[in-house]
Amino acid sequence: MHCPYCRHEDSRVVDSRTADDGAAIRRRRQCPACNKRFTTVENAMLMVVKRSGVTEPFSRTKVVSGVRKACQGRPVTEDDLAMLGQQVDEAVRALGVAEIDAHDVGMATLEPLRQLDEVAYLRFASVYRSFESLEDFENEITLLRVEHDAATLDSAVSDSSAHAGQS
Repeated sequence: MHCPYCRHEDSRVVDSRTADDGAAIRRRRQCPACNKRFTTVENAMLMVVKRSGVTEPFSRTKVVSGVRKACQGRPVTEDDLAMLGQQVDEAVRALGVAEIDAHDVGMATLEPLRQLDEVAYLRFASVYRSFESLEDFENEITLLRVEHDAATLDSAVSDSSAHAGQS
């Protein structure tokens, strides 16, 4: 690491600490030539491999931008989108790989988006899963209804159990 003050080619690490919830390392360094101290931050780069074969750094902003289009006209706030971006970021980084396919990033976006807004989820899924017919939409809607009905049933069973315990 070059010294930013005297451009000496080397420096020594004086202190290291994690930053950004473990996603980065903050290092205090000292130049052996001029003895000045400076700070560096190291981030692990997650690269996204696009269909064309080109790689680019993972961008939470690009995830949010893609989802924003699916959420147009829906009751979704910028804070909701920021949280979704964070969830996708954490999910893909938790895979522990240096490179991930762009398609896999899109797939990691589906579940948080389904939890946020089912209509936006259907819009997004239709692109990422390449829906080609009305039948594809009908099948996905059927799955959503089954999950929705199961959640409603679980909630009703929990409520009746709670009331039975109070008797």
